[in-house]
Amino acid sequence: MARIALHTLGCKLNFSETAALARQLSAQGHTITEWDVPADIYVLNTCTVTHQAERKAHKLIRQVRRRTPAAQVVVTGCYAQLRPEALQKLEGVVLVASNQEKPRLAEAINAIARQNSFELPLERESKWDFWITHSGEGRTRAFLKVQDGCDYKCSFCIVPQARGPSRSLPPEKIIEEALRIAEAGFKEIVLTGINLGDYGKPHGVSFIKLLQGLEAQTPSSVARFRLSSIEPNLLSDELLDFVAAHTRWAPHFHLPLQSGSDRILGLMRRRYRRKLYEKRIEAILQRFPTAGIGVDVIVGFPGETEKDFQETKRFIADLPVSYLHVFPYSERPGTPAANFSNPVPWPERLRRSEVLREIGLRKKYTFAQKCYNQPAEVLLETPNEGLTANYLRVHLKTPRLPGELVPVIIGEEAKPIIQGWRGNEN
Repeated sequence: MARIALHTLGCKLNFSETAALARQLSAQGHTITEWDVPADIYVLNTCTVTHQAERKAHKLIRQVRRRTPAAQVVVTGCYAQLRPEALQKLEGVVLVASNQEKPRLAEAINAIARQNSFELPLERESKWDFWITHSGEGRTRAFLKVQDGCDYKCSFCIVPQARGPSRSLPPEKIIEEALRIAEAGFKEIVLTGINLGDYGKPHGVSFIKLLQGLEAQTPSSVARFRLSSIEPNLLSDELLDFVAAHTRWAPHFHLPLQSGSDRILGLMRRRYRRKLYEKRIEAILQRFPTAGIGVDVIVGFPGETEKDFQETKRFIADLPVSYLHVFPYSERPGTPAANFSNPVPWPERLRRSEVLREIGLRKKYTFAQKCYNQPAEVLLETPNEGLTANYLRVHLKTPRLPGELVPVIIGEEAKPIIQGWRGNEN
């Protein structure tokens, strides 16, 4: 049996798949170790959304070779899916496995451990199956994959090529996995997917039917459900009404915006414009006045002028949202946008990113102030720190056991945590 270290780059789906792989390897008798200690086999689950993610993968592999020269490296994930040749030539890499091959990856790694062989029973396939997986954070929150792939054709995004078409499993299969998560003692389940709101392909069961099944059939020991990122055009009133009618579902929504300029949204091939996005924010706050609302933004998209950026800046500054995830645009070979004219220089992309990140910090502070003196329940991840249902991270004055769900008054027993904030919090 081998000592095997695993590391994940990228999205929550990657994390859930790495966790499933770790469970499979452990069940086979292997010892799972930390990434930064000597091991026999290192498994890296990669991302390709940005060129920085790809560079980080190379850096991690080089570090492994310096630390443990005899170790064997297995690489999988989206970078491995799209550019296997860039990884196969790296010293120490014995297997590059596509995303399609992940469900059988434990079998391949077991073969390496037993035989020290590079001859593996894996081939690249055109078929995209659904591998149901989940990951967990310290027996508090579990991330359950309910959807994978994407049929959208945003001009900047490589993910449809890396993850395949939109697909999901019928609710009964998802509920079976949720029951296993409940038995393991998790208090919160986060539903994740590449395009979560597109759940239902190919079986035709709606996303609402899945939520209804989870609500009805999951025991009360799961105190909280949460939705991960969902496209604004797929966040229906029916979905919002369901969350409002069932107290276990967290009033927290993450809606990618990407740009506040309708012109740039058109170039990005997004399926909405500013007006729809604004109406979705209004619909959320009508039902949940203190909802946590997260926003993804890309700056420096090809052709984004200073006027376009100022439109985005003003639009976001006026939105009553809780936090921002800001990304400088990164060219992805194979996407239409990679060939667009008028690229924005990198220093300008970084400048614009910093401007919006400062606005994001102000949003976090304003949201925390809005929650002061409000009752909340905190799911503790450490003795002193945890998350409320509306995604406010807080520090408890009196430590409790991790995994507990603690009722508090924000500002009294629990102080909001705003990392990076340099203003006056009083």
